[in-house]
Amino acid sequence: MTGVPEIDLTDPTVLRDPFTAYTAAREQSPVARLLAPGFGPFWAVTRHEEARAMLSDPRLATNEHSYQRPDVPEHCLPYMRTMSEMNGAEHARLRRLVAPAFTPRRAAEFGPRIEAIVERLLDDLPARPDLLADFARPLPIEVICEMVGIPTADRPKWREYGAAVVAGHGASFQDAIPRILEGAEAAVARGRERPGEGLISDLARIMEEDGDRLSDTELVTMVWTLVLAGQTPTNLIANAVATLLSHPDQLAALRAEPALMPRAVEELTRWCGPQLLTIPRFTTEDLEIGGVPIPKGVPVTASIASANRDPRAFDEADRLDIRREPSPHLGFAHGPHFCVGASLARAQTGIAIGALLRRFPDLALAGELRYTPDPGTWRLTSLPVTV
Repeated sequence: MTGVPEIDLTDPTVLRDPFTAYTAAREQSPVARLLAPGFGPFWAVTRHEEARAMLSDPRLATNEHSYQRPDVPEHCLPYMRTMSEMNGAEHARLRRLVAPAFTPRRAAEFGPRIEAIVERLLDDLPARPDLLADFARPLPIEVICEMVGIPTADRPKWREYGAAVVAGHGASFQDAIPRILEGAEAAVARGRERPGEGLISDLARIMEEDGDRLSDTELVTMVWTLVLAGQTPTNLIANAVATLLSHPDQLAALRAEPALMPRAVEELTRWCGPQLLTIPRFTTEDLEIGGVPIPKGVPVTASIASANRDPRAFDEADRLDIRREPSPHLGFAHGPHFCVGASLARAQTGIAIGALLRRFPDLALAGELRYTPDPGTWRLTSLPVTV
């Protein structure tokens, strides 16, 4: 289409440096066409204002085609349709019921338990650690286990499940799904029988004024959603640490002023957040985005990597500045499907980075950084450091 750039998601130059590729497309048009084998062309919104509007537009909706669902045993199917695939009143109902358990206040209250997990993982680091494998990857699943109430004896298995989910494919991924659901079912049963502190008990108690509350199936699905989406801090923490170690002036400023951490987390999410593209939405009618006509029934995604470095929205957008405020980045998306666990991800990231900088004043990279060739996620293959 005349005037609309095309980006080949299999192009090695795009995979190596998506930021440059999307910057070039953004400056040509607010919308680009993405090409990938096995898929028809789909659309990416490249500019911040248009992306933010698209993510709030009710004429675009997620559905079962937005996700690549894994093959699972039949008894697992009732738990596979998550809140992310819902829209309108159905989505709003679940969002209202779960949101109180994921507020910034609740994340702050859970902070000491995250700190204990972080300190334990750092105590166990080998002499020459890979911070991705030895720290950033196990942290989120350990936090989820703590929140959900998974017995201590079962947590090593859940670490394996978490690693399999991060991989996203293969026999171990297929095997992990029913095991996670079985553990979630047991956790829900315990939460119902012995109400106390913890996410399951909180969610089980929450009731709308009309008496509506989450069913056991919805509670189990929520645990699966946490495991599936709760891995974001793995790549955010690893990317953030690598970025700080590559920007010594910003690292020194954060060491000198630890109170900058909340702003630093926001800026690092903007600058090197792992999600390059949002989950596709499908147009429910013919429409225009930034003056570009988009037909009904086609997938549209927001290019987070491009929108978060759009000079129309950010002063000196290509400069990392941990003092930047405010930061209307789209690292956790926007609109009805804004990440419900964003406060928890922010808390984990800030606590993890703060502990690393406090405990290891000589922390440094110990090798070349390599990123996995993934068109949807900006993620390291490893993060070797000296401590």
